[in-house]
Amino acid sequence: MTKDVIALTERMPDTVSMLAGLLAGGPDLHVQTTGDGAVVQLCNAEGRPLVSIEAPLLLQVPGEAARLLGPEAEPASGTAWWIESRAVTSVPQAEELAGAFAARLTMMLGGRIWPPDVPGTTDPAHPLDTSGITAVPAPAAAQPAVDMLTPRAAIVLQDRPVIPMTSWLSEALRASLESDRGLQIVTPGHCRISPALRAVLDAPSRWVVQDDRCGYYDGLSGAVLRWEDGAFVPDRDAESGESPVAESFDDLRPTDERQLIVSFRTVHAPEADLVLGGALETAWRKLTGAPPAGWSTAEPVNVPWSRRQLTELAYERAPRPTWTVVVGTPDRPALATLRVLRTPKGVEEDITLTLGYGPGEEPPLQELPALADELVTRYGLATLVCQLREAGRDLSVPPRLERLPVPYAFALGADEVREVGKALASRTPLPEAPVRLGPAARPGYYYALGDGRGPEGWEALRTLTHHLRSGGDAAGTAG
Repeated sequence: MTKDVIALTERMPDTVSMLAGLLAGGPDLHVQTTGDGAVVQLCNAEGRPLVSIEAPLLLQVPGEAARLLGPEAEPASGTAWWIESRAVTSVPQAEELAGAFAARLTMMLGGRIWPPDVPGTTDPAHPLDTSGITAVPAPAAAQPAVDMLTPRAAIVLQDRPVIPMTSWLSEALRASLESDRGLQIVTPGHCRISPALRAVLDAPSRWVVQDDRCGYYDGLSGAVLRWEDGAFVPDRDAESGESPVAESFDDLRPTDERQLIVSFRTVHAPEADLVLGGALETAWRKLTGAPPAGWSTAEPVNVPWSRRQLTELAYERAPRPTWTVVVGTPDRPALATLRVLRTPKGVEEDITLTLGYGPGEEPPLQELPALADELVTRYGLATLVCQLREAGRDLSVPPRLERLPVPYAFALGADEVREVGKALASRTPLPEAPVRLGPAARPGYYYALGDGRGPEGWEALRTLTHHLRSGGDAAGTAG
């Protein structure tokens, strides 16, 4: 098991401050590196890790510390160096050592520590007595984020206000999937997860929530879980084969907060001067009045928004896909995941943008037709789906039932209209006629599906997709 400790320093950690922090446990500890040098580990005399420390991360996006750790963690200047460490909980002194390391850094560089009550921070000037410390061997996964490795799963224990998609978890997820394992993140019931982490948690990976009443349940489906053959699996009834839903999950709470979810896909010709991110930036400006604030390949998001840097990263990684998370400013909660991949059609961007609204705030639904028109005209829109849901303004995902999103609008790009047939795409069974998008010679269409509040939206979407597929099927048969 591990315990997270984060130092948020005002000034950049240098060699002297890092060495002072590493000496918080006195001269009896050893230092080693892993992860191609990206992680430093404090070890006992036998070389067994006690604390793993990730490379410092310059947090240049205001609001990220508050979003993930709570408002008390937000630096006054809006920027900070984020130094994250993980202490093994099998050794009582390890958490105190991580706290002492963080306290020494903040003593020398200014800043604050999360959690503020972590042990080991009261007297950073004096090293801890770590002589004679013993520790369990490092996990076979050789991943600092993994607490237990079995043939079926990599188990990670977390306890934060919001569990983010950190670089540690991203690497653990990659290693787990490559070894045919699931990544199972175990948290107490008070934790939430970020939308970015939610987006990548597909079976066999899952969010496991500890519960006093049923033991464990899946934080996204509510299914009661049990430990079996080295993994958490649904606790299915022997006769029906169904898994009961945890009482703690089945607690639908009414809210007057809402989320607008805009999911769309664009396709570009693989040209040398192609710059990615334009469709997402256009949507962000149209719906918030400002561009995105920052982007990164993990959370916390630390780099100011740059389409050029995003494009350079995607080209560097091609033909492998590139996954990124994008955030907005604190005054308008917004988060997007963007996946760039090469396909036979060209360079595709798969984007899901979620925006949060509180009581008295209205989502800018009137902007959606104009947004769809610009995406068709300038960015090669393939499809777009807009949905509304009753859910928290801060976008974090709780371990309990939330109302499903309701479809509000759908759009087709020019190539998709050509595939199903312009006559079919322009005349549908829906009560409201579609809005033509883009040039008349190569049009797309925007379809209103209802008010985004009742089940009528789902029925309208089913009717529309059945209508459009019938045209596509007929075209395929004719071909």
